[in-house]
Amino acid sequence: MNKVDEKHSIDIIIKGDYLLPMDERNTIIEQGAVAIDGDKIVAVGEADSLINSYKAKEVIRGEGKILIPGLINGHTHSPMSLFRGFADDLPLMTWLNEHIFPAEAALVDKDFIRSGSLLGFAEMLMSGTTTFVDMYFYADITADLAHKAGIRSMLGVPCIDFPAPGTSGFDQSFDFAKAFIRKWKNKDDLITPVFAPHSPYTVSQENLQAILQEALDNDIVIHTHIAETAHEVAESLKATGKTPVEYLNSFGFFDASVIAAHMVHLTEADIVTAKEKNIGAIHNPTSNLKLASGFSPVHQLLDRGVSVGLGSDGAASNNNVDMWQEVHLTALIHKGKEANPEAVSAKQALSMATCLGAKAIHQGDKLGQLKSGYKADMIQVDYTGLLCQPMYNPFSHLAYVFTAEQVALTMIGGKVVMKDRQLLPAVFNDLADEIQEQAAKVKHWMNNRGK
Repeated sequence: MNKVDEKHSIDIIIKGDYLLPMDERNTIIEQGAVAIDGDKIVAVGEADSLINSYKAKEVIRGEGKILIPGLINGHTHSPMSLFRGFADDLPLMTWLNEHIFPAEAALVDKDFIRSGSLLGFAEMLMSGTTTFVDMYFYADITADLAHKAGIRSMLGVPCIDFPAPGTSGFDQSFDFAKAFIRKWKNKDDLITPVFAPHSPYTVSQENLQAILQEALDNDIVIHTHIAETAHEVAESLKATGKTPVEYLNSFGFFDASVIAAHMVHLTEADIVTAKEKNIGAIHNPTSNLKLASGFSPVHQLLDRGVSVGLGSDGAASNNNVDMWQEVHLTALIHKGKEANPEAVSAKQALSMATCLGAKAIHQGDKLGQLKSGYKADMIQVDYTGLLCQPMYNPFSHLAYVFTAEQVALTMIGGKVVMKDRQLLPAVFNDLADEIQEQAAKVKHWMNNRGK
């Protein structure tokens, strides 16, 4: 038997001049590669070693590329990409109550969700996001499209105590949420259903407890907004005598696995609770800056050992879903806030979009690292452009230099979904025309509102 016959047959070997597994040692493998079979990684190491050990059906070259895990967007509302630039420079409650909620009531239907979801997916795939956590209306449509687009997601039907697009109030939204869980749980490797109560200020304690019980009974993650603004905290203290974190903890809400978007206004006791209860805190720096919501105590959360991930929030409050921007801001703003250049390092910021972000969404055993047994979700980043030269430290460039434009390839579950800046899934073929049609409806509503 010759050497070729002795090799293990696999599907793909993908290479990179630099490979960053995003492990605890911050390893950098020069001339590295990942061996993939099916949707999982089988080996990570030096390219020559893997080529000698495995017989791959396809070898993806890596000259001029950095190979890293796919980025994780821990909190977004992907269909809201159609509201990009719709209402800017406003405080959160004004933005929500006077602009977003009325627009959603008037405009959000199944066609809006289809076009908006695909636009969000397109931007995420083009910028290297391989997993996103989402709550928005008509989640079943978004889930079906996410499958067709080949993007990994954690999706939930928003539960809220008042009428919203597609639902008459909490009871119906909760029924829809439970049906969504039953339909998608363990049915599609790319789709993980979650419960998604909007927030403790839009869902009553009784209703939150009902969601909690369902989540515990069915081993389902809960995704919600917590402590986004000072106003929210003040109103919680006024109504309950407790901060939002204290209030939710008082009735066992964090006994479930919780993804907590924002976590901006926290006490020291709240931070201790976040660690003790394994709350996944999702930092949304662009959205928090744009809505003047404040600065999450990320430095303190990290010091306490809290799993902190990054999110873009919806494009209506960002105005994009580009995770490179979130990494870049995270590595910068906390230095200024803390007057400490070591507050959040480049490596920490990148980890929050990869390995630590995976832990924050309770998927740290399968996502966020290039590691044997993990899902084959990864991206190649091109560092050869003139404006990216010179490069001495890949971690530094990934946090401070690169943008979405440098992402050359996006792979999810061992399948290439974007290559050479071209989206490959057929579901995107007619998207540009759909976007223009929906944008015309939004513009017409804006121009005729109040008439």
